[in-house]
Amino acid sequence: MKISVERETLLRPLQLVGGVVERRQTMAILGHVLLVAEDGRLTATATDLEVEISAEAELPVQEPGRTTVPARKLLDICRALPEGSEVTLAAEGERVTVRSGRSRFVLAALSPDTFPTMERLEAAQTLEVPQALLRELIERTHFSMAHQDVRYYLNGLLLEVSEGRIAAVATDGHRLACCERAVDVSSPGTQQVIVPRKAVSELLRILGDGEEPATLELGINHLRVLVPGVRFTAKLIDGRYPDYRSVIPAGGERHLTADREALREALGRASILSNEKYRGVLLQMEDGILRIQAHNPEQEEAEEELEVRYQGGPLTIGFNVGYLLDVLSALPGESVEASFTDANSSCLITAPGAEGCRYVVMPMRL
Repeated sequence: MKISVERETLLRPLQLVGGVVERRQTMAILGHVLLVAEDGRLTATATDLEVEISAEAELPVQEPGRTTVPARKLLDICRALPEGSEVTLAAEGERVTVRSGRSRFVLAALSPDTFPTMERLEAAQTLEVPQALLRELIERTHFSMAHQDVRYYLNGLLLEVSEGRIAAVATDGHRLACCERAVDVSSPGTQQVIVPRKAVSELLRILGDGEEPATLELGINHLRVLVPGVRFTAKLIDGRYPDYRSVIPAGGERHLTADREALREALGRASILSNEKYRGVLLQMEDGILRIQAHNPEQEEAEEELEVRYQGGPLTIGFNVGYLLDVLSALPGESVEASFTDANSSCLITAPGAEGCRYVVMPMRL
């Protein structure tokens, strides 16, 4: 195999697939990227056996062929080369030579025949959605996924497809984020897939912000996402996701409307003196006023006061401030709305600029 290409053309596919490669592998081949040069294009593929990403670049192929190269070393070499420089890759046996100007690097290769690839995916359902829409669904929910929970199905993001609708849901048992959008899709029923945390992170890296379509192929054990020049495949978490609709409150009799950015900044300041372990803050609401209080074991205290619109009787309720900040950072627009029932019930957070997005946060005792 031999190719000559501008540095930037080679760098893009390597960056797209490089995030999959773990620094410590159980198999040496998993630290390599598979390069296939044929028909006027180079295809780079990386995998950790759970997630696989292939990225293509159009370029002149001098000698077609395939090889594997240490992924991080090749990526670091390309990053370190000057912008606009010409790079030549030549594979011979167990060595790959990289040349650029007066620089020469010889890397150890492994047999491309030993590179593991995902089995053929039998899609139960295929749909197309704009990349920006799928990215938005993930960005507005993924932060609520659990971290290494024994309930393994919570350590991922639920994608749910039904007639004319797609939804993303994440929960760790203490909070829940749900965002849904109308899409042009015909579905005989409701199909759910649970996408693992690492796959969600990689999806955010490859999805663009435009209206170009992303093709989703939903299988029983796999999810495949196709965007121009990139093929993403991930194994799904096997499990039954809890009925998230049953925990979304219809809305309480107490309603608060506040400036989103002012509330986010006030909570951020108060959180500085909150308990580092539990991160609790106390919200005191009455007509037109919201007070935010925090304290810690060192007897330090913080208090913030905001003018808000509030309907309902006086209420004092505690929350993990990190959960509230995550929601406020994910929501767009200038204002945010929250409804409460009492100090022992979950609150529902929405925003006028994010129709279809709902956030549930459980209270905590302080």
